[in-house]
Amino acid sequence: MKEYLKEIEKNLEKNKFLGRVSAQYRDIYKVIVNNNEILARVSGKFIYNSLNKEDYPVVGDYVLLDRDNDVEGNAVIEKIFERKTAFKRKNATNGQNEVLASNIDYIFICMSLNNDFNLRRLERYITVCYESGATPVIILTKADLCSDITDRLLEVESVAIGLDILIVSNQDKDSIQSVLSYLKESVTGCFVGSSGVGKSTLINNLIGEEKLQTNGLRNDDKGRHTTTRREMFILKNNSVVIDTPGMRELSVDTEDLDKTFADISELENMCKFSDCTHTNEPKCAIREALENGSLCHKRYANYLKLKEESKYLNLNFKEIEQEKIKKMFGSKNEYKNINRHIKNKNKNRY
Repeated sequence: MKEYLKEIEKNLEKNKFLGRVSAQYRDIYKVIVNNNEILARVSGKFIYNSLNKEDYPVVGDYVLLDRDNDVEGNAVIEKIFERKTAFKRKNATNGQNEVLASNIDYIFICMSLNNDFNLRRLERYITVCYESGATPVIILTKADLCSDITDRLLEVESVAIGLDILIVSNQDKDSIQSVLSYLKESVTGCFVGSSGVGKSTLINNLIGEEKLQTNGLRNDDKGRHTTTRREMFILKNNSVVIDTPGMRELSVDTEDLDKTFADISELENMCKFSDCTHTNEPKCAIREALENGSLCHKRYANYLKLKEESKYLNLNFKEIEQEKIKKMFGSKNEYKNINRHIKNKNKNRY
C-alpha cells in the first residue's frame, strides 16, 4: 500500500489534497487529511458521473479534495482513487454490489467462543471475504467464556482451511498482542462479524482508549449490537483499523465458494464422472467421504445451500420463478408446460 500511496502523491494535481475517508453520515463524509479530520461532500460533477452506489466514497477510500480544511464550509471530494482492495457484499434483492470498506490489507473475521459460535455462518463470512483481495484472518473472541477451546479450535480449523486463527479475550491484554502483530505501520485491518461478538471492545483495546460504545452480554450469553456505522481509527503506530456493524445478510458468489470449500472442490474433481450428481453414481468421491466421515455432513449441506443461493443472486423475479420451477419439475417438457401456464395466467391477469 505504501507504493500505491507514493504513486498517488507523485501525480497529485497542484492545489489539490489527498485525504482518506474515515466515516460517512448519509451524504457527508469525515476525511482525514494532513493529520486533521474534516467534513466533506462529493461534487456535483462527481454525482453526475456516478453510475451506482459502488462509485461513491466508502470508509478507507483515498480521495482528491479541493482543500485541507472545513473552516469555510465542507471540503469537496472531486474523485476517488483506484481501490486496491474492496470488501463488498451482494444485495440479495437486486444483486448489486455494496462496498463496505476499501484499501484493506487484512479482514479480521470475528466469532465469539460462547453461544454465538456458528461454523456455518463463519463459512459464509470467509466466502465473502475471499473476493475482497485482502487476507482473511479468523479471530475467536471471548475465550474467557469458553471451557473447551481446543475442541472449538479444531472445528474452526476444519472450515477455515489455510487461514490464520487467533484466540483472544478482552480480559487478557496479552492475547490482544497477537492481533497487533498484523497491524504494522500503514497497514489497514477491517473487523467484521456478527453483532455482539466483541469487535468494538477489541478495537478499543487496540486503540488504547474507549472510542467505541460497548455493551455487556444479554441473558442468553450473547452480545448486544452496538456499532451502527463503519468507522476508521488510527492506532499509535500509524496502522489503521475499520469497525463495521454486524451484518444480517451476506450473499455469496459461486467462484468464491471454490476457495472456502476447497476440500469439497477437490473431492468433486476425484469423482469418476465429471458431471457426477453425488447421488447414485459409482466411484463418487463425495459420497465416499461422507460415508467414511472425512467430510462433515453439515459442512457439505451448507456448501450445497450456498451454491444454490448463489444461482439466484443476479436474476430478476421472473428468472428466479423459472429456476424454481425447473428445480421442482425437472423435465424440460413439464417445465415448458408450466411456463406456458404462467404466461397465460399473467395475460389473463391484465
